[in-house]
Amino acid sequence: MKKKSFIKVIVENIKTLLGALFIAILIRSLIVQPFYIPSSSMEPTLLVGDRIFVIKYVYGYSKHSFPFSPNFSNKRFMSKNPKQGDLVVFKTPADNRTDYIKRLIGLPGDEIQFINGDLFINGNKILREKSEIIEPIRCGNFTFDSIAYIETLPNGVKHLATYNKAGSLQNTKKYLVPPNHYFLMGDNRDCSKDSRFLEEVGYVNNLNLVGKAKIIFFSNDTKKGSLFKFWNLHNSFRLERLFKSLKWANP
Repeated sequence: MKKKSFIKVIVENIKTLLGALFIAILIRSLIVQPFYIPSSSMEPTLLVGDRIFVIKYVYGYSKHSFPFSPNFSNKRFMSKNPKQGDLVVFKTPADNRTDYIKRLIGLPGDEIQFINGDLFINGNKILREKSEIIEPIRCGNFTFDSIAYIETLPNGVKHLATYNKAGSLQNTKKYLVPPNHYFLMGDNRDCSKDSRFLEEVGYVNNLNLVGKAKIIFFSNDTKKGSLFKFWNLHNSFRLERLFKSLKWANP
C-alpha cells in the first residue's frame, strides 16, 4: 500500500470515529442517557446495581444536560415543568456535579413536613395504605425492618415508600420550597440524603434537572457478583427487572 493511500485510510477512520463520537454525545445530551444506581436510597423502587435509561428532553435542556456541564448559559431551553411523583435525575446543588436520583415531592411554593411519621404537603396529610414487602430493605451495608406504604400524592400519582420501623425521621421542620426549585426525597425514606438535608442537598434548582428515569434496562445484585467477582456474575442477574418500566415501579 502506498504511503498516501495509507494516510488516507487513517484519516477516513479518524473521521468515522469522530462522527460516531459526535452522534453518541448528541444522543446522550439530547435524547437518552444511561445511569447506574450505586446506593439504596430509592429502594425498593430502584435497587443497587440497576441500570436505567433517563430521558433528557422531558424537562427541556440546561448546561447540565451536556457532559461536564459547560457554563454557556444560566437558562433552561424548551423548559417543561416536572410533575409530583416523577423520578428525577439532577445535579446535587452542593457541588453541581454529582448525579442524584430522587422522587419529586414538592413543587415551587409547596410546604413540606413530616409529623409523627406522616407526610404533609401544604398542610394536607398524604394518603397512604400499607403494602407488603418480602425482601428486607438495605441501608448501605446493613438491612432493617421496614414498613411499606403506597402513598398517593396530590396529583393522584401513587408510589411505594418505605420507613424504618425505628422511625428515625418521624418529625421534621417545615420546608417551604422556593420559586423555581423542587423538593425531592428518596423512596427509602430513612436512608436517603435528599432535600430534607438543606446543607447537603436542599432545594433543587430548575437548572439542575437532568432528566426523568423511565426504564430499568439491566440489573445485577452486586453482592452476588460483579466484575470483581466475575465467576459469580451470571448468578447475580436480576432477569425479572430487565426492561422494567418505572411508570409504576411498585409490586
